[in-house]
Amino acid sequence: MNPKNTQFKKNSSGIAACAIIVTPGKEIQLFPEGRFRASDGRPKDAPHWKIDAELAASIIADFSARENRTVIDYEHQTLLTAQNGQPAPASGWFSKLEWRDSGLYAIDVEWTERATTMIESGEYKYISPVFTYDKKTGAIKSILNAALTNNPALDGMDAVAASQFAQLINQQNDQEKLSMEELLNNLRWMLNMPVTTTQEEIVAELQKAIDQIKTSATAATSAAGFNVANLIKSQADQIASLSLAVNNPDPARFVAVATMKAIQDELTALKKKELEREVGQVIQEALTSSKLLPPQVDWARSHGMKDLESLKQFIADQPPVAALTQTQTGGNPPEGIQSVDTQDSKAIAEAALKYQTEKASAGITVTTAQAVDAVLARK
Repeated sequence: MNPKNTQFKKNSSGIAACAIIVTPGKEIQLFPEGRFRASDGRPKDAPHWKIDAELAASIIADFSARENRTVIDYEHQTLLTAQNGQPAPASGWFSKLEWRDSGLYAIDVEWTERATTMIESGEYKYISPVFTYDKKTGAIKSILNAALTNNPALDGMDAVAASQFAQLINQQNDQEKLSMEELLNNLRWMLNMPVTTTQEEIVAELQKAIDQIKTSATAATSAAGFNVANLIKSQADQIASLSLAVNNPDPARFVAVATMKAIQDELTALKKKELEREVGQVIQEALTSSKLLPPQVDWARSHGMKDLESLKQFIADQPPVAALTQTQTGGNPPEGIQSVDTQDSKAIAEAALKYQTEKASAGITVTTAQAVDAVLARK
């Protein structure tokens, strides 16, 4: 609530006292249901007074928020004491209201012994509530107090009540100003702002905080019954749970980093060993089927360790080397080639290369297989 907007508007609200027959029981009727007037024709500044279930609900809610019980005095002396200096003894007290089909009732009236005697003996006949109302519609807005009276239309009572009501409103305004300042101080603390921060600055910073909460916790803020305190507690519980899990890991769910690395290293070594075995097997089969020459073994092993499938495809695409199964010279040694050790792959390769070079210089093209065949034919 903005203290600047909390003012007593004399032209919009009226204040009055009316009277209803009273009994000494715990329940008294304060207003009849619907529209009504005082016996003297009031109100003069409104079409009538009126109360219904909806108006009563608002009155009851406001009344229930009071900390102290509401007094019932004699002849409205509580309002007159400032003028006549006389004491204002209570005839009773009440704190609970209830709406019924017939009107608004006080349902927990506690009469003094003196008041009970006076009501039972007929010394007092009416209960007169003091209330505020809307001058435009006549709708009753609130109850101030009540009084035992024998004069349902006391001359000048409305003016006296209005004066006292104005003082009451001013007191309420002062209390609201104090409450507002207390609220602002709490917001300054919560937002970590200096004590000199203005209300406008606090509102702006508070809006930033609201926007941030909505952005970071969309699901929570859109849920019914959202509460900031509950959100903070929930996040704090999550942080505490995560911290506990980090500081106290479950051995059944986690292993040490060193252990994991050792397992990974062992697995890598096993995979390498298995790959070496497969590459060796592929090379051996290729040598046996004459699709790979001994000088190609080192290359084949290196390539196979990098890409075994590629090596397999290469070997599958190669025709068998005829020189490794039969001679291409009909058993006769080619000219110009010296005998070499068939177990010396290096010597075979060098001799085959030399043979190709010699033939090329003579204008004859010889394939590697043909050159090797020629070399091996010279045993």
